[in-house]
Amino acid sequence: MRWIKGLILAIILLVVLLVGILFAVNNQQTIGLNLIWVELPPVSLSVWLLASLAVGVIVGMLAMLGVYTRLKAGLVREKRHNKQQQKELDRLRTQELKELA
Repeated sequence: MRWIKGLILAIILLVVLLVGILFAVNNQQTIGLNLIWVELPPVSLSVWLLASLAVGVIVGMLAMLGVYTRLKAGLVREKRHNKQQQKELDRLRTQELKELA
């Protein structure tokens, strides 16, 4: 089952790579980008679009980093609380056994 998942992932990555190559080949027009403060040199349209995709992915990951960190900290806190509750439960069980004896 694990190798099927790897095979499917490899096929998907290969298809994405081929679509990216076709996209780059079909978009060779050079475009200069003016960002108000700076004028970027003319580069092909596919480079600008792929660069904007990469920047968007990085910004999205950075934006989710705070949420991920908060959720991870909450999980650690709940695991610690669960462990304390389990110790208390075990202590109460042994206490009741001692009282019955």
